[in-house]
Amino acid sequence: MAETQEKKVNFQTRPPIVVVLGHVDHGKTKILDYIRKTKIAEGEAGGITQHIGAYQVEVSTKDNQPTSDIALPSLRTITFLDTPGHEAFSAIRSRGANVADVAILVVAADEGVKPQTKEAIKIIEETKTPFIVAINKVDKENANVQKVKQELSENNVFIEEWGGKTPVIEVSAKTGQGIDSLLEMILLVAELEELKSDDASATGVIIDSYLDNRRGHVATILVKSGFFHTNDWIITGPEAVRIKSMADFLGRNLTKAGPSQPAVVLGWASSPVLGEVVKRSDSREEALKLAKENSILGRPVIFIQASGPEKSKNKSLNLIVKADVSSSLEAIDQVLRTIKSEEVGYKVVDFGIGNISEGDIKKAIATKSMVVGFHVPASSSLRQMAERDGIVVESFDIIYELVEEVKRKMSDLLDPEINRISLGRLKVLALFKKDPKNQVVGGKVISGKIKRGALIEVTRNSNVITKGKLGQLQQQKADVEEVAEGLEAGLRVDFGQPIAPNMFVKEGDILEVYEEERIKKSL
Repeated sequence: MAETQEKKVNFQTRPPIVVVLGHVDHGKTKILDYIRKTKIAEGEAGGITQHIGAYQVEVSTKDNQPTSDIALPSLRTITFLDTPGHEAFSAIRSRGANVADVAILVVAADEGVKPQTKEAIKIIEETKTPFIVAINKVDKENANVQKVKQELSENNVFIEEWGGKTPVIEVSAKTGQGIDSLLEMILLVAELEELKSDDASATGVIIDSYLDNRRGHVATILVKSGFFHTNDWIITGPEAVRIKSMADFLGRNLTKAGPSQPAVVLGWASSPVLGEVVKRSDSREEALKLAKENSILGRPVIFIQASGPEKSKNKSLNLIVKADVSSSLEAIDQVLRTIKSEEVGYKVVDFGIGNISEGDIKKAIATKSMVVGFHVPASSSLRQMAERDGIVVESFDIIYELVEEVKRKMSDLLDPEINRISLGRLKVLALFKKDPKNQVVGGKVISGKIKRGALIEVTRNSNVITKGKLGQLQQQKADVEEVAEGLEAGLRVDFGQPIAPNMFVKEGDILEVYEEERIKKSL
């Protein structure tokens, strides 16, 4: 009988990975702040989480066990993923849910279910992630918990209190009310999920990556199973690298990182793709071989321009996009795709991670592009260089400010809307001198008024014969600005270019006098 060799599998219980989802400003980061006893949110631009972050906390359950037959250890670790709540970051939120074991859906008691709440519910349903609803801000005067519960049921979230399966915890990130209960519920849900890690193989997921001016390319790995060690060879996509060093989320050096642990890893030759699976290899040769097999994956599939109708747009804003981390590039791509116009488009001619460089400015000059940076600066000398060639360089810390500026620049390319304002009508009673480009006539204003500098349509038998401009206006041989209804006037019609003999004004013609208002369009 042939012997079958099986790889030894050693399953160990691992900490739960928890993703926090919800609408912008509903208190996701504030809840984590209270748990971590830190002030992450206050240091973020505009108070909005701009990058995915991973944090670990130790939770004591000794003195306050949940109401369950399952007895929990006295000290447990929970890994939290803090995901951005702004609408631009749907891809980051989705990735967070895909690597998480448990989700917390945060809903503000004073605002209820909002657009990103609904999107978070959809993500949770698609990924089949067990979740807990945390109704936050219950301490506010206008909090309405029952209304929130009703809105949740209208969006297919059926809570335990009303006969469903989804637990609800009422919390206040400001006072700490309900936070202990929330942590206990996380541990209970995780215990029921029986989370295990196969320590025989080491795998993880890239949850963030960026370029550090001093340390080079840096990426955060969330370990899913097994252990990664310093000097291990790892493979992610087309790249095989040796781990130069590792640190935990507090910046402390690590020699190994285990299941459910976030680890900041140095040693990359380029920034790895977000959401990419990371695997440990037993040798350099094996790592290089696997990386070569993955090489067809290439560069992240972002900023791919639309085909079809998009290509037919005759006006387009060229962009060069630079950002601090790859998740920012992904988010910018997502939010730019929300710009819709039948008349004007945009084209990202280049993008990358790191500060705006001289090379970016030169490429912008060559391609007549606008340079936009997100969390990256441009030196004053580079700005002066760009200004000399009429290149716009803008840096932003808030993503929706970036997209609004891009929309404004795209709007500048749109032809303005022309609004015609009728002023009056004059019947031609007399003809005077003329030359190929203008003609002097006399007549009576039969309706409204006529005004110097206004536009003219010459109509004959209700047909427009030609167009011109009212260049000079006289009444009783004196120059005037306008002439009112019922009065006679002499005027010069400027055609702007030579016209055919049959297009000159004749007696009995009606001059329609009007102005045009040019209204700037916006997206």
